[in-house]
Amino acid sequence: MLNDPHVIPNKRWVRILPPILLVYIVALMDRVNIGFAIAGGMDKDLGLSTTFAGLVAGIFFIGYLLLQIPGGLIAAGGSAKKFIAYTIVGWGATSILMGFVEKDWQVLTLRFILGVAEGGVFPALLIIISNWFPNAERARANAIFIGGIVFIANFINGPIAGWIISRWSWRELFIIEGVMSLLLLFIWFPIISNRPDDADWISEEERSYINNKIREEQEASIHTGSLMEILKQNSLWKLVVIYFCYQTGIYGFSFWLPTMIKNLTTMGIGAVGFLSTLPYVAMLIGTYAISSLSDKRNNRKFFIALSLFGFALFLICSAQFSHYIWVSFAFLVLCGLFYESASSVFWTIPPVLFPHHLAGGARGVINALGNLGGFVGPFMIGWMTSQYSLSTGIYCLAGILLVGFLTTLTLPGHLTHPKSPEAAAGLPKATNTSRETGA
Repeated sequence: MLNDPHVIPNKRWVRILPPILLVYIVALMDRVNIGFAIAGGMDKDLGLSTTFAGLVAGIFFIGYLLLQIPGGLIAAGGSAKKFIAYTIVGWGATSILMGFVEKDWQVLTLRFILGVAEGGVFPALLIIISNWFPNAERARANAIFIGGIVFIANFINGPIAGWIISRWSWRELFIIEGVMSLLLLFIWFPIISNRPDDADWISEEERSYINNKIREEQEASIHTGSLMEILKQNSLWKLVVIYFCYQTGIYGFSFWLPTMIKNLTTMGIGAVGFLSTLPYVAMLIGTYAISSLSDKRNNRKFFIALSLFGFALFLICSAQFSHYIWVSFAFLVLCGLFYESASSVFWTIPPVLFPHHLAGGARGVINALGNLGGFVGPFMIGWMTSQYSLSTGIYCLAGILLVGFLTTLTLPGHLTHPKSPEAAAGLPKATNTSRETGA
């Protein structure tokens, strides 16, 4: 009964996901620790204005987009394992150098380089997940990956960053977390495998199940065409807009959360680090619940829309009740329910809409352009805060999330029927010949 996932060995869940989680947890910590560094005195030491601080956070994503498409294509056509190892060296070394900056231009330059170094990691990791987990399991695998990294990274990064800064300074924060990145190589190489055929630890039954399921998905998809043809599809650009709006909200929220909590409660950086973990506790609950419901009901569109709307609503409520400290903070915590809940569902869509050999490139396009929201969110709030108020910046952030919500409503209803990817993408059906010869 190879088609019944309940009787198939599932060693892949405990062998593949942990090293993937660990790599991206450390990468995310290196990416977002700038928010704690600025709240912990980096802005004063280097003379950074609020607007410039937002630019420092956002410039990462300008560099980040450069390797998105190449990273996805390299991972799909070669070794994602080796590609990710090279990037670990790049971002670890760059993070260490951040501990020695003296000028604002040095901060901007290194944040840009950090973005380039991390740029191809996410699509490459998604390729590995798609090689190991068929569509029926992929939302849950993505939820563990995306929800797990964000929860664990932010849950431990807040207290750790607060403690390191209060014990030493923001400089040691960058150095220590950069060294942690380089140590990942001793875990990554011995454990991870690109695909089932590369692993000697997997049972033949589990290997056959994965390969057969993924082969069926590929044969049900399109096996002709080029990336340029995919770029002409409306569905791709809708996904770009949705992901851009969502990333604007995510990174605007995560970067300024320590500052929002500090301004709201007037507590020290140690207490701010602890309080910043609570939205991510809520995030863990929301991500798991929504991804499970999405898999159970096979409805990607509804749960993406719900996440965007809920995130925007609680952001608005937090700003509206900013004069009531703990009420406003409670709404910030509730934002966490929807902080990453759409992501795990969202990334199940490209393998359904696009053929396997182009899905990596499609992911790269979406992730590259969508992650420009990571530049817009932090910079917009920084600029709005300097010109008007922090609450104004939060309202603008919520408005962009609502644009993503409305765009999601225009996605094809076929997303509730993943066996019809051609219709969902607006592409012609594959011929019988392509179905028989495609792999």
